[in-house]
Amino acid sequence: MRTSSVGLDVLKKLLKSSLGKILALSTLLFGTIASAQAAEADTLTVAQLLEYQNIAWIIWGGVLVFFMQAGFALLESGSVRAKNAVNVMMKNYTDMCIGGLAFYLVGFGLMMGTNHSGFVGTDHFMPVNLSNMDWALMFFQMMFAATAVTIASGAMAERVSFIGYAVAACLICLFIYPVFASWVWGGYFGGTGWLAELGFIDFAGSTVVHSIGGWLALAGILIIGPRLGRFAPDGTPRLIAGHNMTLLALGGFILWFGWFGFNAGSTLSITGNIGLIALNTFIAAVSAVVSYMLIARTMSKAILLSDSVNASLIGLVSITAGCATTTPIFAVVIGAIASVVYILSTQALLKLKIDDVVSAVAVHGFGGAWGTFAAGLFYTGDLFNLSRLGVQALGVGVALAWGLGLGLVMYKLIDLSFGLKASRLHEQRGLDYTEHAELGYPEFQKQMFDAKSLTERHL
Repeated sequence: MRTSSVGLDVLKKLLKSSLGKILALSTLLFGTIASAQAAEADTLTVAQLLEYQNIAWIIWGGVLVFFMQAGFALLESGSVRAKNAVNVMMKNYTDMCIGGLAFYLVGFGLMMGTNHSGFVGTDHFMPVNLSNMDWALMFFQMMFAATAVTIASGAMAERVSFIGYAVAACLICLFIYPVFASWVWGGYFGGTGWLAELGFIDFAGSTVVHSIGGWLALAGILIIGPRLGRFAPDGTPRLIAGHNMTLLALGGFILWFGWFGFNAGSTLSITGNIGLIALNTFIAAVSAVVSYMLIARTMSKAILLSDSVNASLIGLVSITAGCATTTPIFAVVIGAIASVVYILSTQALLKLKIDDVVSAVAVHGFGGAWGTFAAGLFYTGDLFNLSRLGVQALGVGVALAWGLGLGLVMYKLIDLSFGLKASRLHEQRGLDYTEHAELGYPEFQKQMFDAKSLTERHL
């Protein structure tokens, strides 16, 4: 029995030892195979890493531009009277939705599709089979289209019909914006836009996005006219103060924050000169605000929060075209002159009795035009090239004709069909109540309206 027991113990030890060696060899073998597979996977990942990073960068930039919608909504809502706060928020919330859908269905193809004519894309409408990079690009460009649309919202605030505005938002993203954008940024899938072919410089959209949006805003307010009481019978402007300067300032901060995605994201590559672009973007904005404050102080005028915010915005608009092709010292110059453009253009519009609630025409229309000229003037390595400046002037003029011209036709047709201007009674009562049956500040406004009439209009 003892001998058998000893034999069994020896056998167990041998089996255990052999099994251990087999397991060790298996581990080594499978480890080697796994290491080889991992090495192969690492090689593929390294090869694709830059593309993945670029896609992530584009998406992140698009998300920042999307967040700018919140900035516009807050700034515009704070700039109007309390009785129109919901209406302004509603326009900003829904124009992005309507415009985004229209851009996917038609606008993207017109803008980025094959463009051998130089004037319009001819394919990639309602795409269903694109590469990951192409989907990212569509998302990014969709955010830009939404930005162009919402610029007009604030300018026409407090007296524009919600349905009429919604129809305009659809048409802008469906046709007006993407066609002009195709002339500058088009041909992603083949060909190129005719302005780009001439050498037109608009890196992130001073003209393509902001001036087009500004000129469309001008067309809209020309059609619907000023708010009731905005101008005295002799033409003297009367102040209609916004109800919440805190919202206005917060909106300005959010827009400024989103602008870093707007400009730096337009590299469409994380390897681009994003550091310089971000710095130029910031420098132009702060320069514009300081310039405005110095001018106001020199003229013994009050330094207003609303004008300070708008000065920063026109500085941002102005640097958008040349943020990648100029230096910080010229960004200072661009921003400083932008504040002068803002002051002169707002005063000129008031003399013409044009009522722009948030100064969108001055900030985006004239600011975009100045920024586009500046991109040609202060081009690094080739300053003050008159030939380039001529091309820039052509682009600015074409944008004015396209945006203002088509805008006047579009808004007039909408006014005749759907109705664009709110009635005098609706304007007096406030569009929150008449258009949406909701009150922005019910605790203070409920005594003005019958609660039953509000709830009866709800689903």
